[in-house]
Amino acid sequence: MTEWLLSIEGTETGRLLAMGLALLAAFSHAVFGALQKGRFDPWLTRGAIDANYALMAAPFALFVVPWPEPHMWPIFAGMMVIHIGYKLLQAMAYERGAYTVVYPVVRGTGPLITVIAAGIVFGEHFSALQWLGVLALSGGIFGLAAFNLTRVNIDPARLRAAIALAFATGIFVAIYTTYDAYGIRATANPFTFLAWFFFLDGLIFPLLALRRFRAMSNRPNLGALLKRGFIGGLIAYISFGSVMMATRLDKVGEAAVLRETSTVIAALIGWLVLKETVGWTRGLLMAGIALGAIIVEFGG
Repeated sequence: MTEWLLSIEGTETGRLLAMGLALLAAFSHAVFGALQKGRFDPWLTRGAIDANYALMAAPFALFVVPWPEPHMWPIFAGMMVIHIGYKLLQAMAYERGAYTVVYPVVRGTGPLITVIAAGIVFGEHFSALQWLGVLALSGGIFGLAAFNLTRVNIDPARLRAAIALAFATGIFVAIYTTYDAYGIRATANPFTFLAWFFFLDGLIFPLLALRRFRAMSNRPNLGALLKRGFIGGLIAYISFGSVMMATRLDKVGEAAVLRETSTVIAALIGWLVLKETVGWTRGLLMAGIALGAIIVEFGG
């Protein structure tokens, strides 16, 4: 499997597989975001998710995949710092604002900065048509956030804090996407990076969540929380693992843009599964996001 993946890097087969992986990441990320913002405190949910995927990854990291090369340990250390910052900001944003407002702001900020960063770090360059697609996608996502703002009733100061934190989280999304792409390309075996990523990334946040859990006077049901964490851990492998592998096989910027169609998928899930009303405005914005992604993928 590893040899085959390495053999298709930079080929048309690799490009098509990367596109499929990025779209798979988009679907799973929409589900992942809803899980963290769901019925439990977002800090506790994230802690439960991280604990589960660290435990799942441990045997693979320690006993199955080749051990990381010496130069990978500083890369993993930087990765942990970046992802802790991202998760802290995301939890604080979800704590203060509605999911339908916070999530689109985070996802709209990420691709704009990632495309610029990928150009600097990896020498990737988008055509003018592709840049038009990026602007259409991010504009549509921000439009969804603005539309959803009219549907929430929240204290203005709290709302401003939530949006500011969402923008900061989006910047960290761009940073970790670019950095993780660098990391997964720096090791000979991509599965070594993935196994150690999930093992190391899941070690810190459960400790923060446990401290928060112990301080609560009204603690949630631990069994239900851990069950959600287990499901979230499985989804995390699909969501984060897919997009990281896509950035190894093909362009980082294109993978990042395709992943952000998760906002459309989240809205479609709400419409088809939860029977929410989409309406013409949201429908047109979703179409703009999808069109932008198509332009980026095929406009090069």
